Amino acid sequence: MARVSFQQTSPARFASTLAKQWGPTLGIWGVGAGTAALFLLSVTPVVKKGFLVNIPLLGNYYEDKTPASDKPF
Repeated sequence: MARVSFQQTSPARFASTLAKQWGPTLGIWGVGAGTAALFLLSVTPVVKKGFLVNIPLLGNYYEDKTPASDKPF
């Protein structure tokens, strides 16, 4: 008759194993979700002025170059 024995692992070892397995996947999904959120919110003035204009290479693209006389508000 076969015998089954279970070895208990410490919580630290379990957490490190879990982080090694799921870390890269969660990182890729996080970067994708952050990029999608920035893309969808790039039309709002708060995100545009607060974040996108301050990016060194992309700041000029998101700058508002509309003259004040053409803005309705």
